[in-house]
Amino acid sequence: MKEKIVAPCGIDCFNCEMYEDNVTDEFQKRLSESTKIPKEKITCKGCTEGNICLLLKMQGKSCKTLDCVKQKGVDYCFNCVDFPCKYLMPLADGAGKFPQNIKLYNLCLMKKIGIDNWVEQVADIRHTYFTKKIVIGEGGSEE
Repeated sequence: MKEKIVAPCGIDCFNCEMYEDNVTDEFQKRLSESTKIPKEKITCKGCTEGNICLLLKMQGKSCKTLDCVKQKGVDYCFNCVDFPCKYLMPLADGAGKFPQNIKLYNLCLMKKIGIDNWVEQVADIRHTYFTKKIVIGEGGSEE
């Protein structure tokens, strides 16, 4: 079930190009050449059930957001009494390359419509995030 590979922070791991069902030989080769990590180790299972995001794992780091969720005993950040917190604060650095800035939107939508309904919409959300040109006051609206 796709819910098992939704990060507690609201990232849709199952849509990531490093996720085990999506990773291609070409991607593995390209990343292996730049990181010197063996090609076969470039695959990610998402950050649930004891796993961690491959980007952090490659750097030998832990995820402070994931650590916090575990410490607080919640499944998703939106279940936390401190939601939203600074671990979810959007940052401009890398925003055009990584989907970190849609985490808050994803979490709010997951809370509002449920994870199963969100799963059906998240590919479109990700597409809008990476392709729509910003128009002040419109956000990701379709108008």
